[in-house]
Amino acid sequence: MEAEHNRIKALRDNAVMLYSPDDIHAALDRMAAEIEASLAGTVPVVLVILTGGIIPAGHILTRLSLPLEIDYLHATRYRGSTSGDAEVEWACESRIPLEGRTVLVIDDILDEGNTLQTVTDYCRRSGASRVCTAVLIEKHHDRRIPGVAADVVGIGVEDRYVFGFGMDYKGYLRNLNGIYALGPGQQ
Repeated sequence: MEAEHNRIKALRDNAVMLYSPDDIHAALDRMAAEIEASLAGTVPVVLVILTGGIIPAGHILTRLSLPLEIDYLHATRYRGSTSGDAEVEWACESRIPLEGRTVLVIDDILDEGNTLQTVTDYCRRSGASRVCTAVLIEKHHDRRIPGVAADVVGIGVEDRYVFGFGMDYKGYLRNLNGIYALGPGQQ
């Protein structure tokens, strides 16, 4: 375990900070204001996509004053690796009935869009009357599934492997207070 600790520490020490905590908090303030305006007059069910959505959702939710219910679901493609499998794996679905409800889905990152599309399709099949999505990070590239977009986006990033503030590197470093990319020669 000491070797793993040293490897992850070296990776963290050589990572490149793309966005500071101040940058992220400004984006979260803006996201919360957009969500408040968009969902005014509703009592939404907020679904947090585990595991990456925990940290951004916690920060967004404390900035919202509208009445809401919170639940989670666990859908993932990465399973501890740095690239996603084609199929989304479901570990847990929402326990709150979505029939006739406005649903806000919060996740850490919109990359190719497989997870977000799968989750929004699930919400619609479950009878949600409206599905809104919010992601802290949107990765810019041409591999996105056509038509998949988030309604509220915090920050855009170039096409690099990023981690921190909910996003992980092989299961580690989600807890970093910033958005980082791998440094030169790292993988």
